[in-house]
Amino acid sequence: MAWNEPGGGKQHDPWSGGGRRGGNGGGNNGGGGNNQGPPDLDEALKKFQDKINGLLGGRGKRSGGGGKPGGGRRNTFALPGLLIVIALAVWAASGFYLVDQSERGVVLRFGKFQEIVTPGLHWNPPLVDDVRMVNVTRVRSLTQTQSMLTEDENIVSVEISAQYQVSNPRDFVLNVRNPEVSLENALDSALRHVVGGTEMIDILTSGREILGSAVSSRLQSYLDSYGTGLLLQTINIESTAPPDAVQDAFDDVIRAREDRQRTINEAMAYANAIIPAAQGQAQRLIEQGQGYRESVVAEAQGKANRFNSLLTQYEGAPSVMRERLYLDTMSEVLGRTDKVLVDAESSPMMYLPLDKLRSDSKSGQNGQNNQDANAQDVDPQLLERLRSQGQQSNRSSSSSNSSSGIQREGR
Repeated sequence: MAWNEPGGGKQHDPWSGGGRRGGNGGGNNGGGGNNQGPPDLDEALKKFQDKINGLLGGRGKRSGGGGKPGGGRRNTFALPGLLIVIALAVWAASGFYLVDQSERGVVLRFGKFQEIVTPGLHWNPPLVDDVRMVNVTRVRSLTQTQSMLTEDENIVSVEISAQYQVSNPRDFVLNVRNPEVSLENALDSALRHVVGGTEMIDILTSGREILGSAVSSRLQSYLDSYGTGLLLQTINIESTAPPDAVQDAFDDVIRAREDRQRTINEAMAYANAIIPAAQGQAQRLIEQGQGYRESVVAEAQGKANRFNSLLTQYEGAPSVMRERLYLDTMSEVLGRTDKVLVDAESSPMMYLPLDKLRSDSKSGQNGQNNQDANAQDVDPQLLERLRSQGQQSNRSSSSSNSSSGIQREGR
């Protein structure tokens, strides 16, 4: 049953202790049993104030004295000492700091360089040391667009960008008041110096890479001499342009240079195709000459060896070798001629020109059709006359052959 329900008999408030401490009842709960109430905030503050007063030597109530005031001697140095301790604790706690992984801390003690701290948790005495954080991994960028004179006294507009990062945190913090402004001025100076020594046509066409490398080396030397602690990463020539009044003329020049380069490339491609073929042909001729030389030398050596062997055989049987050499020579010489030698004293023989028949057989097949076609256009009487003359000539030749044969027999 709840304590505040009606008809529940004696009601017990869990927060009431039957009376406040130190009041009526002599410190015992009246009619409340052993239940205790919540602490009184005013009473707790009052007790804390009494303890502070007692610590500082002030007047306060004695415990168990029925509220009679008591006195003591005041401690003059207690409050300042407490304040000093609290101030020292706050000062020491404010000296802790954290250095990020991408940063380095430059520690200055009373304005003088002390050390460079690495990433991690560190402590330095506040108001004595000054720690300045410098990011050493971030790549920073700077872009400029300037119009300047070239070596041939023309005006060009150049847009350049520089990427850099901090390489020496100490120099970056202490040597130069504003390193970025110093970098901007140094970049402008280096660019004007290099452009002033270069012709305009080179800046606008093929000399941009050389321009960027020259500016980079000169700018880095400036930064090192200034002691800025900056390191250049890249220098990019973003764009180069002539004045607007002559832009069209320069476009024509650029197109002409591109055409020239294209023609050069085509010529180089043609040369690359022709030269290997010529070199291959030359090598082939050289190898053929070497082969011919080797064959001639080998043939000469073979002939010399054959002559030596024939000489040995000739010395053994001169007459036999002489006749053999004669026959070999005559067969070699007469084998290349169309003439036929017939022994007149021997029996009569008929000679058939086989070589002529062999050579004329091929041409006769091609001309047979032409002769047949032409024969149809000839007069038949003329053909008959030609045939009769051919028969008479054959008869006369046969009779002459027979008479010559009779004469040979008579002899």
